[in-house]
Amino acid sequence: MKISVNLFATLVCFKPENTGRAPWTVDCSEGITVGELLGLLKVPSTKARILFVNNVHANEKTVLKDGDQVGIFPLVGGG
Repeated sequence: MKISVNLFATLVCFKPENTGRAPWTVDCSEGITVGELLGLLKVPSTKARILFVNNVHANEKTVLKDGDQVGIFPLVGGG
């Protein structure tokens, strides 16, 4: 199945080369969770703090479906 993934802010260092800042497609097995996707992408779960699937807040146990769009953000601070 194919999942569209986008990493933001300091997590862009985990993106494959030549993908720029745009989302890219990841081939993965049926029933994969967001947490398993993080492992596949080699993004430490301690760094991936805000997770979205199809623009809805998700967590590491969220099961992905073919065509889902995943956005992964680090912890964001401000003042």
